[in-house]
Amino acid sequence: MKTCLLCHKPYQMEVSWRAILTLSPEQQKICHECHRRLTIIEGKLCSICGRPLQDVSSTTTLCYDCVRWENQQEWRDVLQRNRSVYMYNDYMKETLNLFKFRGDYAVVHAFKSLFQQCFKEHFQDNYMIVPIPLSNQRLYERGFNQADAIAHLLDLSLSHPLSRKHVKKQSKKSRYARIHSDNMFIFNETVLVKHQQILLIDDVYTTGTTVRHAAKALLQAGAKSASSLTLVRG
Repeated sequence: MKTCLLCHKPYQMEVSWRAILTLSPEQQKICHECHRRLTIIEGKLCSICGRPLQDVSSTTTLCYDCVRWENQQEWRDVLQRNRSVYMYNDYMKETLNLFKFRGDYAVVHAFKSLFQQCFKEHFQDNYMIVPIPLSNQRLYERGFNQADAIAHLLDLSLSHPLSRKHVKKQSKKSRYARIHSDNMFIFNETVLVKHQQILLIDDVYTTGTTVRHAAKALLQAGAKSASSLTLVRG
């Protein structure tokens, strides 16, 4: 009998050669009901942000949000691409609340295998891995940085060239306010990023403002390119 990492209820894992050979490690750490309630991203995706595109027969490669970003001169080509593992739904919202705001750090280990798989499918090992930082006040409130915890799932060395100003939570702002706000990140000049391909790690991609602000700060410091890998796509 195992205990599900997400709902904390005991469950009986199927014992068969099929289960042993086909179930991913995270499927073996969460119960069937929790697995059923999570939505893995698949199908035709926006070439920049990774949002599933509704019209798979269309030749369009960008979603409407990314078209708007790319139409603004100051944000054009700032983010090379984002890829995410799961879609944001009500159950994922509960799971992230458990992880981020109730301090259940162990939750993140349920996603390790698929997160690593997404990284290997879309990126390479020659990226500088940069978790999105929290402000000092937010870090004190939560006790840990959720992006840092997610980045550690890759089992690769991490770099921390950015610090973050303490501002109003992005989730409380309108889309317009997010896009047109001052850059929330400050580059740490002691970390060399010149000519580096940067891979930003965060928990959720919503409007793309956070990762684009971080990307812009790093590109201005001389980075070659900036992409992002997030656990969830809002």
